Amino acid sequence: MLRTATIERKTGETQITLTLNLDGKGTCDVKNPIGFFDHMLRSFCKHGLFDLSGEIKGDLNVDQHHTIEDTGIVLGSCFAKALGDCAGIYRSGSFLYPMDEALLRAAVDFGGRPFLVCNAELTGIPLVSAGDDGKEYSFQTDCFEDFWNGFVQTAKCNLHLDTLRGRSDHHKMEGLFKAAARAIRAAVEIDPRRNGEVPSTKGTIV
Repeated sequence: MLRTATIERKTGETQITLTLNLDGKGTCDVKNPIGFFDHMLRSFCKHGLFDLSGEIKGDLNVDQHHTIEDTGIVLGSCFAKALGDCAGIYRSGSFLYPMDEALLRAAVDFGGRPFLVCNAELTGIPLVSAGDDGKEYSFQTDCFEDFWNGFVQTAKCNLHLDTLRGRSDHHKMEGLFKAAARAIRAAVEIDPRRNGEVPSTKGTIV
């Protein structure tokens, strides 16, 4: 059974289409106008072994918030659609990810109740990089939490993200994306002992 989903979201602020394969090889082929955010999505796919394709467009003339948050909303919707009634999956997962001086933790439960706890301990200072065209580009670090908040609302999961220690905002965010990918991968994988049953004493995920 293919566990895939395509979701399209068009608003006055963003135009986003994503296709997700839960059982992929870690390939990310998304047209993404924000360099660091593209790096994060590629890391998420690589470490979660999710295949993701599509295109992200947004009102970057305003700021990055709408584009990044709405991408989280669309990606979460893809997970919810691909998982369906969550029959047969492990449902929960966690991972501790070391990245140089930083140590990051993620824990997730696809239990039908959206909730985000995000203790990323970021400075709030934008990351700035130089493009091949000689221009400066930045990533608004305050949008990191916006992305994951959008994700949990539509994926209908609760997610805890914690920076246990670290100095570099780059390492904290990248490590948390990788930790989340591994935790989510563990949660959505099929449990061979469950025999296709929904992983809840209620008999349903609500």
